Amino acid sequence: MADPLDHPTQVRPGEELDLTKLEPFLRSHFPEERGPLRLQQFPSGHSNLTYLVALGARKMVLRRPPFGSKVKTAHDMGREFRVLSRLHSVYAPAPAVLFYCDDESILGVPFYLMEPIHGVILRRDPPPGLDFSAEKARRLSESFVENLALLHSLDYAAIGLAGLGKPQGYLERQVRGWIERYHGSKTHDYPEVEKISEWMQQHIPPTGGVSLIHNDYKYDNAVLDPADITKIIGVLDWEMSTIGDPLADLGTALAYWIDAADPEELQEQRSGPTSYPGSFARGELADYYARITGRDISQMPFFLTLARFKLAVIVQQIYYRYHLGLTRDERFASMPQRIKTLLRASLQSAQTGRI
Repeated sequence: MADPLDHPTQVRPGEELDLTKLEPFLRSHFPEERGPLRLQQFPSGHSNLTYLVALGARKMVLRRPPFGSKVKTAHDMGREFRVLSRLHSVYAPAPAVLFYCDDESILGVPFYLMEPIHGVILRRDPPPGLDFSAEKARRLSESFVENLALLHSLDYAAIGLAGLGKPQGYLERQVRGWIERYHGSKTHDYPEVEKISEWMQQHIPPTGGVSLIHNDYKYDNAVLDPADITKIIGVLDWEMSTIGDPLADLGTALAYWIDAADPEELQEQRSGPTSYPGSFARGELADYYARITGRDISQMPFFLTLARFKLAVIVQQIYYRYHLGLTRDERFASMPQRIKTLLRASLQSAQTGRI
């Protein structure tokens, strides 16, 4: 069987780190490590950059903002570090952090280091040779929801995260904020934007609850146990976490979750094996969440509409950096089609009221 673990590769051109400055900084923190410094990059992800740093026998994961980004609030390394430093003790899947550096003379930006989590990460399709039977796909669907429900059940105030967000008016700010972010990074005219914006502003539901939310919960942000891929042992990428409506978090998970019955243009956006036999459909995912949490999901079409629009805007912001020549990552060249597809799906959720 091929190795199913997630492994780093060589660093992408234009995203290299200055090792002449990083090495003495690391050796000051780990003076006992005598071996050479080696650097690789985890190839997936489009936002904050993630590297595997090996200093002798010591391996660490380094997180830093993307090159060329001007949206500082979306890449606050100190905030992400503070969340994880509080969270890991009560929520084991959160990575254990080591230290944070705000000295920009090292890498030009703030960054932090954390312990690696060794496991399987499912992307568009399972790794070759991995047993992803219908039974395992269904059990993993359940684990995926159960893990999200566990996060939403945490007493965030008790672990010192009450100041992470402002629950009052959360949904109004989300709708207004994502509309503003779209216009701040606009490169193309999409007729769906005005229709979606108007619909969301007219259909904001009352807040149904408040919890710590991940805000980017999906299969390729989950690390699975190599001995049992139905168990989630890690959750990555906490840059968008906040205090807000847990149904917004579920909505984001649903926006990433592509059903087997979805049209081809949505199938092309699939980032995990969510359409494989045995996997929940979106409606089953929402129903299972409602069953184990007791929350009312009758307004989920709004949350799915918002989440799909939010994803379209995030992709737009990433494409904007490429459009301006601030990044050379050729993965970004085809993003306008993805933006269009997400906007169409968002408008469909609004117009049909279906999950």
